[in-house]
Amino acid sequence: MPLKLTTYYRGSRIPELPGTNTFHSTELFRVYEATPGYEPILVVASEDGRPLAKLLGTVRKAVRLFPPGLIKRCEIYDTGEYFDEAADKESIFAEMLHRLTSVALRHAFLIEVRNLENPMFGYKVFRANRYFPINWLRVRNSLHSLTRVEERYSPSRVRHVRKGLKNGAVVREARSVQEIQEFARMLHRIYSSKIRRHFPSRDFFTHLEQQMLQGKNSKTFIVLCKERIIGGCVCIYSGETVYLWFSGGMRKRHPHLYPGVLPVWKAMEDAKERGFHHFEFMDVGLPFRQHGYRDFVLRFGGKEFGTRRWFRFRWNWLNGLLSRFYK
Repeated sequence: MPLKLTTYYRGSRIPELPGTNTFHSTELFRVYEATPGYEPILVVASEDGRPLAKLLGTVRKAVRLFPPGLIKRCEIYDTGEYFDEAADKESIFAEMLHRLTSVALRHAFLIEVRNLENPMFGYKVFRANRYFPINWLRVRNSLHSLTRVEERYSPSRVRHVRKGLKNGAVVREARSVQEIQEFARMLHRIYSSKIRRHFPSRDFFTHLEQQMLQGKNSKTFIVLCKERIIGGCVCIYSGETVYLWFSGGMRKRHPHLYPGVLPVWKAMEDAKERGFHHFEFMDVGLPFRQHGYRDFVLRFGGKEFGTRRWFRFRWNWLNGLLSRFYK
């Protein structure tokens, strides 16, 4: 039987599908669908009525210095999820990527494929679809070999955790929709001053908590000072890895409480207690430039390693030009 591709634009039409990868799940599709500014696209590959793989991308509005102005971009995390170990994954991926690329470019100016578990997977497929790679960095902490998460922290990071708790900061998981909304407002104020950092609609965090609650695939941790939220982070759980998606704190107003450090520490401690093997910090930047956030996360004891991201613009001449510089 030939491979059949089905493209979904509405969560209500998606049938029950197998899989454990949160970044390609129906739940995350519905989070995007319910959030203003997002347009999710799910491609499912099947054979003889049996699903073989799925690939989720989402189109969102973004403000960047390059390309200039307000544009739409499609983001894809990794290269999909596959259900048949005997199947030719690269051939299936080739079909799914071609479909998702053609659909996404009707709405988006740029497509970005990030967080590749295997940077070499699909290299020829990406090139055939006019994508070009840029070297990127990832930072990941191994948790399974630790007795306590602080074992590999820098001495200064350990002091920050202890001082913050001693000075009266309270760090815990968010317990209500109201707390999540208050956290989102606080985080939005922090992100709004950073032109190159994307921040979704504040409804995103509420929908994320509601959709992921049953499977415990997402958590929001908050830092409080006198019942007021001054910091926090949002984590996504997929497979054996916890991904820190958003984080921040009012560090200038409350420097003695370390509101940016404590939620990350709490999230890592929770991940260790729940038996996850790895904790990864998302979007730590390019390898050839100084990056304040990367310096911040490396003090938690993680290892830095190279990977790549693949990009595809709507304009073929631009893809061809940039492919000469990024090979």
